[in-house]
Amino acid sequence: MKKVSVILAILCLCQVLQAQQLYNMDFDVWSKQGLSWNPFPKGASEDQLVWDSANRGMKVLGINTTMPEYEHVAVPGPGKAAAKIVSRKITWCFAAGSLFTGHFFRVVNFSGIEMDNGTPFKERPKSLSGYYHYLPGVVNCTKEPYLSMKGKTDIGQIEVALYDWTHVLHRVTSEGHFDPEADSHLIGRGVMKLTKATDDYVHFEIPIVYRKDATPTYVGISLLSSALGEFFTGSSNSVLYVDELQFNY
Repeated sequence: MKKVSVILAILCLCQVLQAQQLYNMDFDVWSKQGLSWNPFPKGASEDQLVWDSANRGMKVLGINTTMPEYEHVAVPGPGKAAAKIVSRKITWCFAAGSLFTGHFFRVVNFSGIEMDNGTPFKERPKSLSGYYHYLPGVVNCTKEPYLSMKGKTDIGQIEVALYDWTHVLHRVTSEGHFDPEADSHLIGRGVMKLTKATDDYVHFEIPIVYRKDATPTYVGISLLSSALGEFFTGSSNSVLYVDELQFNY
């Protein structure tokens, strides 16, 4: 009887820990809509629409800046995949690769995107960990106020932030930069700048520094091959692989 109780307790604990993660944090699930790769399955339910990218906004060009990687993965095995995020120059503009929690709506006049930032989440993890492999290029696309970045090595970024918003943040990136630190709803945040190339996957753990004692309602995670991509600054040769994300408690 005691042994059965222990087994049940372990099963309950596993279910709780599973509930404290986001769907598809291992980036094993992908689907294709026309030419566009999506980080969710076909016919996805609301609970499975956690991650998104701007791929669908560039479908007319047949370009993806975020896609599955099935060969170069951090943890090999049947059905395993990673996220491959790349920055590209598209004739008249620069398209930085990004994968984020939220929802992409459309490209706005090729100067920004309309999006929802964040996905519902009510936990207070200590950190975000996973694996990344970064191959930064030399910055060959710049725009004010970052013209001085030209010729320098690109910088990637992995960020996690928790908020107590009453509703998801809806924004158009070209209408103004969103600064998490200036948002009164920010509960906790962790940021890692990727300043050097790595030879292979590297394990990372980003501590979340909490600003206040409150229960989150949303979490925002962004994975950027070019951290200044929103300002059309970066390298068209930068590549970021990310795999096996998880929250630690």
